[in-house]
Amino acid sequence: MKKKLNHNIAKVIALTIFMLLTTINIAFAQTKSDKIDKLMSQYSEYGQFNGSVLVAEKGKVIYKKGFGMANMEWNIPNQPNTKHRLGSVSKQFTALLILKLVEQVKLKLDTPISAYLPDYPKKTGDVITLHHLLTHTSGIPNYTSFPNFFKEVSRNPYSPETFVKQFSDLPLQFTPGEKFAYSNSGYFLLGYIIEKVSGKTYENYLQEIIFKPLKMNNSGYDNSSVILKNRASGYEKNGKSYVNTSFIDMSIPYAAGSLYSTVEDLYLWDQSLYSNQLLSSKSMDLFFGSHIDTGRGKYGYGWNINDVPNLKNDNVRIVEHGGGINGFNTVISRIPSDKNLVVLLNNTGGTNLNEMNKAILSILYDKPFDMPKMSMAIALQDIIAEKGLTVGLEEAKALKNSDKYAFKEDEMNGIGYQFLQSGKNKEAIEIFKLNVEKFPKSGNAYDSLGEAYLKVGNKELAIVNYKKSVELDPKNEAGKKVLEEISK
Repeated sequence: MKKKLNHNIAKVIALTIFMLLTTINIAFAQTKSDKIDKLMSQYSEYGQFNGSVLVAEKGKVIYKKGFGMANMEWNIPNQPNTKHRLGSVSKQFTALLILKLVEQVKLKLDTPISAYLPDYPKKTGDVITLHHLLTHTSGIPNYTSFPNFFKEVSRNPYSPETFVKQFSDLPLQFTPGEKFAYSNSGYFLLGYIIEKVSGKTYENYLQEIIFKPLKMNNSGYDNSSVILKNRASGYEKNGKSYVNTSFIDMSIPYAAGSLYSTVEDLYLWDQSLYSNQLLSSKSMDLFFGSHIDTGRGKYGYGWNINDVPNLKNDNVRIVEHGGGINGFNTVISRIPSDKNLVVLLNNTGGTNLNEMNKAILSILYDKPFDMPKMSMAIALQDIIAEKGLTVGLEEAKALKNSDKYAFKEDEMNGIGYQFLQSGKNKEAIEIFKLNVEKFPKSGNAYDSLGEAYLKVGNKELAIVNYKKSVELDPKNEAGKKVLEEISK
């Protein structure tokens, strides 16, 4: 009897241990949503993300959340329904409106734009088509790259007709169709053509064709004068602190980047693109067609099209676009074959959303991913501000060897330009030199250093660095132009 009792006790103990271990395993088993939350929480903790996130898998939302503040003055947090400016994510909506007018036989993609804009200079208007504008192959100079554009032009209101004159008389950079060169000017023109042909404002036609049918009630054309509930304010990072971003009149980005939306509304947009609710199948094929080689993938109509090899056994096609406008940067990334979606809307200026997007996609496909590290650039900027340049450069050596900090080219470049624009030229030069040392094969790093040397009047070193820049990056046309001018 005693042996039987001991045997029963042993079975109870074994069963209890098994249940405890099972409970522990369940407790520690992380879902994809848990992993995304941990990832984005750490990005937020390190000051690298401040905004709204939505992730869908197989067409179903598995994660949505806001991080940080939509308005820092009033401590209003970001939420999934916070309205963010989209920047160039707006271009896909403009492209769809053009295709809608093509379906209505009001436009033709291969017709010269002078047919729709009689006042546009015929010399260029007769050789540029809608297809060229949609694919950034028109050769029209990009107005946001004009010297002093943000200081002298971007704050002023313009009508579309008036603003087109900012670039319509300029010579083309290349023969239309010859190559890809990203141009906001092309998409601005598309908005103007939409107004001319539809007889409605770009804003009204957008609401009629896309936002109202899809019930995207929290999306629209942004306008600073309108009282807009749940609108995020735009900020820029200055080390670990923030400042209000500079003003831009929203008539300037127009059809190239004037829209606002929420992560929830962009999910509705994403889902509609799996149907023919807005366009026919033929038009949808054009929308997502691989029309032109960008050097890093293909470009459709308002979309980057890339085949990525590392997410599954076969290549996975990612259809996506990013955006950036004063105080905001954005990404919408779609994998149509699996109905997966990542939307990231950030309201503290430029941050590395592509890195976050890549990590989230890895989580969706059960692939390894890297957790974020603290920014060496931000840490170094704060050290220099508090202790001076000499101490900052000395401590930079320790930061470079630390596993806790990430040395990122674009972040260092951004900090360098912050110093340069605030008149701290010596600090800017040293930051750019660190970048060149770390990334010796980057044409952009040498270009920035050349610009800094030119600003302080050191033409000799400016020439050396610009030469290196165009050698490493033969597509650096702006660098070639500066080099030609200062070498005379």
